[in-house]
Amino acid sequence: MEKLQEIAASLAVDYLLPPLMKAVTSVMEVPKDVAEMKDKLDGIQAIIHDVDKMAEAEEGNSHDGLKAKVKQLVETSFRMEDIVDEYTIHEEKQLGDDPGCAALPCKAIDFVKTTASLLQFAYMNEDVKSEFCTINERNGNEDSSPMKSFGGNQNITFDNLRMAPLYLKEAEVVGFDGPRDTLEKWLKEGRKKRTVISVVGMGGLGKTTLAKKVFDKVRTHFTLHAWITVSQSYTIEGLLRDMLLKFVEEEKRVDHSQNDYSTMDKKSLIDQVRNQLRHKRYVVVFDDVWNNCFWQQMEFALIDNENGSRILITTRNQDVVNSCKRSAVIQVHELQPLTLEKSLELFYTKAFGSEFDGHCPSNLKDISTEIVKKCQGLPLAIVVIGGLLFDEKKEILKWQRFYQNLSSELGKNPSLSPVKKILNFSYHDLPYNLKPCFLYFGIYPEDYEVERGRLIPQWIAEGFVKSEATKTLVEVAEKYLNELIKRSLVQVSSFTKVGKIKGCRVHDLLHEIIREKNEDLRFCHSASDRENLPRRGMIRRLTIASGSNNLMGSVVNSNIRSLHVFSDEELSESSVKRMPTKYRLLRVLHFEGDSLYNYVPLTENFQDLSLLTYLSLKNSKIENLPKSIGLLHNLETLDLRQSVVGMMPREFYKLKKLRHLLAHDRLFGLFGGLQMEGGIGVLTSLQTLRDMDADHDAEEVMKELERLTQLRVLGLTNVREEFTSSLCSLINKLQHLEKLYINAKYILGVNDLQFDVCAPVLQKVRIVGGLKEFPNWVAKLQNLVTLSLLHTRLTVDPLPLLKDLPNLSSLCLLKFSYIGEILQFPNRGFQNLNQILLNRLIGLKSIVIEDGALPSLEKLKLVDIPRLKKVPSGLSKLPKLEVFHVIDMSDEFKENFHLNRGQRQWRIGHGI
Repeated sequence: MEKLQEIAASLAVDYLLPPLMKAVTSVMEVPKDVAEMKDKLDGIQAIIHDVDKMAEAEEGNSHDGLKAKVKQLVETSFRMEDIVDEYTIHEEKQLGDDPGCAALPCKAIDFVKTTASLLQFAYMNEDVKSEFCTINERNGNEDSSPMKSFGGNQNITFDNLRMAPLYLKEAEVVGFDGPRDTLEKWLKEGRKKRTVISVVGMGGLGKTTLAKKVFDKVRTHFTLHAWITVSQSYTIEGLLRDMLLKFVEEEKRVDHSQNDYSTMDKKSLIDQVRNQLRHKRYVVVFDDVWNNCFWQQMEFALIDNENGSRILITTRNQDVVNSCKRSAVIQVHELQPLTLEKSLELFYTKAFGSEFDGHCPSNLKDISTEIVKKCQGLPLAIVVIGGLLFDEKKEILKWQRFYQNLSSELGKNPSLSPVKKILNFSYHDLPYNLKPCFLYFGIYPEDYEVERGRLIPQWIAEGFVKSEATKTLVEVAEKYLNELIKRSLVQVSSFTKVGKIKGCRVHDLLHEIIREKNEDLRFCHSASDRENLPRRGMIRRLTIASGSNNLMGSVVNSNIRSLHVFSDEELSESSVKRMPTKYRLLRVLHFEGDSLYNYVPLTENFQDLSLLTYLSLKNSKIENLPKSIGLLHNLETLDLRQSVVGMMPREFYKLKKLRHLLAHDRLFGLFGGLQMEGGIGVLTSLQTLRDMDADHDAEEVMKELERLTQLRVLGLTNVREEFTSSLCSLINKLQHLEKLYINAKYILGVNDLQFDVCAPVLQKVRIVGGLKEFPNWVAKLQNLVTLSLLHTRLTVDPLPLLKDLPNLSSLCLLKFSYIGEILQFPNRGFQNLNQILLNRLIGLKSIVIEDGALPSLEKLKLVDIPRLKKVPSGLSKLPKLEVFHVIDMSDEFKENFHLNRGQRQWRIGHGI
């Protein structure tokens, strides 16, 4: 028996102890391995995007092979992210466990659970390490440059695409008459100093075509001229040599020194160019400039003879233009898409040609218009698609089928590849940290206007925005958005009244490029009734546009980080209840439309979504949030706008990381705000709080709000007269406050907002409710940009108090805000006011604009002012007025309006 025990002990030591020790070692190394993974993830993302860029440059087997490597790398990076996130959940759960649980069985169970979890992470980690090593063995050393590891030529050549615009006939150029005249004038006339003229716009807008037509027309006005194609892969020495050869050819002489250009260094080449240009009037076109440093590299060669020399640059990037401003006189033309009329004219020329004399057959007019609208004024797309349809039979069913399949045709049809390549070029030029921000636009439906205030928190929640010294994450994210706009990849669709970006979108064809790229990189999948969800591979982000219940039931992918539902179909209760357990690693959850009716999508299982950072229940019919809301301890943004949530549970105060709470935001907050019990002062990270009911436990609420010193935006509803002194104290303590919305309690009214306020950065104020006098402190806000008044029932004209505010640019006097008979804009008042809205001022009989007032006014809108019979006096003297819009005014006013309009573009409308 003893012998058997000895043998058993020996076997245990020899066979069981090594794997056990290995497991223990693996468990001990999990924290270190997870930290290493975090460090590697950024580098892997950079490699993925580099390899993806190379795949675009290759064809055939090389292209397919690189694409397969991209997908392999993407899957590996996803597994690494999963391990990091699962470990984060595990760690937070350990920290959150009840420290009072001291009983031995409880401790033992916790130990077993913890060890088992760590061992699971260790095994997952080993799998990923093995995967990553395999990739490195196949493709080169991990520390090698991605270019060396994966091979291939990263430069995409577009010779045919770049050459075609240089040889277009005059008759083939459509829609550029205005821009061409402008550029021609800038080139031939104006100042004597050397001037840089830039044409800026997205790829495919026709910048090269326009520049070439202008260049051909004006070059005889210059002694020397040269057209230089730059693109991405230039060297400054190569461009200088190209210029010298063009100049020699231009002067029609034999220069034996040209054989030596190839051996000259940069300084020598610069000297040669300067010598050639000295005392001569020249024009040089640099077509397709990408590098922000281009002008700094080139400017010393282009001598300023002060004789009217010109440099014309075409670029997609506004920063290229900005870099020239530091040391050159510059004029900028931002090229716009073609109008629908010009787009159709160009399309008819390409699609029907001489056979139909450039006219469209009547049976194809409607479908032609739909196809052209899809191009959104992009000449490249119109030309290519028109040329493709030129060879098709002129049958309406075929054309309709083509239109329905245009999205897929963009990726598959070789004839459409020029459009795709030109647009892809801009994407691949992005730094890799901006690429996910750009691809995120594929989450939203086509032609969808994305709110900046929603996009930026979502980027932050997804982890795209990296911290920078001295900048908040919001400021960094805004910098990213501005960069995408400067690169002509994102279009601004609307601005706030203070001039900030409000909404943005991407061109429809760019949206198709994004969707294809999202599928390749597993970045996002968009699903609808017409599309099946992928059966293989991970889904990182899921957008559901319609058929929500069927699709939601079929998705069981636990790797999803972001779920967006854009649907008017109400989700089933079972789908909603399963959501938290199916998508436990979610960081962003957004609902839009009527997909939610009366149940919260996270009811009993909030603990399963501990990583959730962004939650939007906007427009839902949800009335109550569950107490378990407090379990979302990583939540930073909670959007309850247009929902009917009235009271926040006390557990809400556990959300210590919450930065933005958005509620109601219905018409000027007239429907009340969120009610909260005392305690909100613990949410010290809050920067946005809209809209909160100040009447519920009012005195306590005001004291609590004073602790929220990081607030930038504050909206209060049901403010009562007796708490206005507390309101004064609150405003004075919130020194970062930029926007303030005050909604007085309707029945009582606010009869006294007369107090002294110090609000150094306050830019926007909206006041709703009865006032005995206009608040004196508002007239002292030196940084005030926007002021809105509603139902204030002022009897004294407030304009004399406001006339000297230096930054006021937008003024809205809305329903019953002023009940007097005369509004008078004083002499030389309102120097920077550029837009005014006056709506439903029922007592107003006269508007007087004195001499020198409103010199910057661009837009004046009058709505439903029944007693106003005459156009405001002094209106005709306003130098910058572009839009005078009147709606629902009396017949007498309309008659006077027409008499005074003359040649100006004023208009009458029938609704706000």
